[in-house]
Amino acid sequence: MPWILIQLIVSPFDQVQYFFDFPHFSACVFKGKLRNLVNSGYRLPTLKTMNPFSELPTPCYVVDTQKLRQNLEIIRSVQDRTGARIILALKGFAMFRVFPIVREYLCGTTASSVNEAKLGSYEFGGEVHAYAPAYSEKDIHQLSPLIKHITFNSFSQFHRFKEQVSNINPQVSMGLRINPEYSEVATELYDPCRPCSRLGMTLQHFEGEALERIEGLHFHTMCEQNSDTLERTLKVVEEKFSPYFEQLKWINFGGGHHITRPDYDVDRLCRALDAFMQKYSLQVYMEPGEAIALNTGILIASVMDVFENDIPLAILDTSATAHMPDVLEMPYRPVIQGAGAPGSKAHTIRLGGLTCLAGDEIGDYAFDQPLKVGDRLVFEDMAHYTMVKNTTFNGVHLPSIATYNPLTQTAEVVREFGYEDYRSRLS
Repeated sequence: MPWILIQLIVSPFDQVQYFFDFPHFSACVFKGKLRNLVNSGYRLPTLKTMNPFSELPTPCYVVDTQKLRQNLEIIRSVQDRTGARIILALKGFAMFRVFPIVREYLCGTTASSVNEAKLGSYEFGGEVHAYAPAYSEKDIHQLSPLIKHITFNSFSQFHRFKEQVSNINPQVSMGLRINPEYSEVATELYDPCRPCSRLGMTLQHFEGEALERIEGLHFHTMCEQNSDTLERTLKVVEEKFSPYFEQLKWINFGGGHHITRPDYDVDRLCRALDAFMQKYSLQVYMEPGEAIALNTGILIASVMDVFENDIPLAILDTSATAHMPDVLEMPYRPVIQGAGAPGSKAHTIRLGGLTCLAGDEIGDYAFDQPLKVGDRLVFEDMAHYTMVKNTTFNGVHLPSIATYNPLTQTAEVVREFGYEDYRSRLS
């Protein structure tokens, strides 16, 4: 009986190949990720369930729950090996539908506003930490019953609100954000230690200040970086601020740690954490947002129009400025499955967004075949800093939100948006 090779696109997350011997259709060779999925209970797809994404509305964010667990396993291993406590930064990823998964691995959340603190408290549970560049009296009144830690951005904010916090919730541990004036972040927009930064207190601000009732320090100096950057940062933090460590209970290393990136040196991170905690006997916290959801999600979009103006142009039903703003802010060029750099394939085309902003362009991409109306494009790594930052500019619909479980090969739309979501933000 002849062998026939069939390549199946099981989902935009996993491409696999089967060898079938007809007429029995017995799968004898598994390539790619399928073997691991089979060992963990994966169900062989039938011809009717080859692509569970084909019926999803577009645009649509889709989060793979197994990939999310894989990231969380890595992060939990750091906690188990070192004793550091890692919490979810809601500013990066706040998809509360998957909080039941995340809280199996993490002890809490960190919030940059009252709304995030409420989401963390009501939907996630566990520890809720708060930091913002400034708080109002109303903020403090609403935050204090919800939180375990509060970090103030300045001594003036600490002195203004310390009594109010203690009176409302005596259990809240208060801290101060520091600026070690050291950062390796290349993009100025994301550099919290750039000259004249408004984020945190430099060493000179500590002169003449008593740290009575301050139990922790917090620094956030990194952005999408590896553990060697943390090592160099810690050296500066220790040189400047270690004289104050004896009177503290905790220190927060902030976010920007790309712990789940394939080339991230987890062993080096654990050595750095172990050495610091043994030296100073402080509880260390870390609060990654992006690392939790890194490479767990996609954005599926459809081609709405194709035409030419000196070059081929396509208009999609998504938007850089409204649905993936970091594309313009960072800026960066998102990966599209099956596409390449301009000129690398037969057909190069510029992809534009749905809004009237002239610069709402995602970039130039090359494809094997010319795009046509109705084609679907899959943007990779779209779970973090998308849902939490998108807008309804021009009244465009927000992308739907879905989950995907590769073990059952099912995709579920958990939220769709419409006119009332747009109207409710206005008056």
